[in-house]
Amino acid sequence: MAVQRILMLVGDYVEDYEAMAPFQMLTMVGHRVDAACPDKRAGQTVRTAIHDFEGDQTYSEKPGHRFAVTVDFDAVDPAQYDALVLPGGRAPEYLRLDARVIAIVRHFVDAGKPIAAICHGPQLLTAADSLHGKTCTAYPALKPDVERSGGRWVDPNATFTNAVVDGRLVTAAAWPANPEWIRKFLDVLGTTIKP
Repeated sequence: MAVQRILMLVGDYVEDYEAMAPFQMLTMVGHRVDAACPDKRAGQTVRTAIHDFEGDQTYSEKPGHRFAVTVDFDAVDPAQYDALVLPGGRAPEYLRLDARVIAIVRHFVDAGKPIAAICHGPQLLTAADSLHGKTCTAYPALKPDVERSGGRWVDPNATFTNAVVDGRLVTAAAWPANPEWIRKFLDVLGTTIKP
């Protein structure tokens, strides 16, 4: 298996399990994962939040950990990366206002590179006008955004453990789907894991 370079876009209050777990899983199988955040340099951190599903009308939010940024955002050249990961949480709602973030996302879309997006991460895809004709899922509150951007919505099951693949795009609704989401992303990447 060739090591692939994967870019992850994060920001303050990114969902903890949707950044930390994929970063660790993708690194564990041999890929190089770089985490980047606007206005941050390598070694700086972003705050994370833990979103939990406790029977309320929406998720609850608890303090998470500090997540280290591994590359300077200003130095990111998307052409140097093979794939993109877009975690959820609250970060995507303001990251989508950054023109360079959207240009980076557009690079991956236009180049047909693999993209994994979870929870609110697809907000970056809608802002980049890149879901038209795509079948995907996300946190349920994003259904209107996905549909208005021309995407075909797949309703996640009650346990949030399903993931949807459409070509090179892999989406899931929330962190309980991490195992299936990352497994399907690894399939799209062509990653083989030796026993």
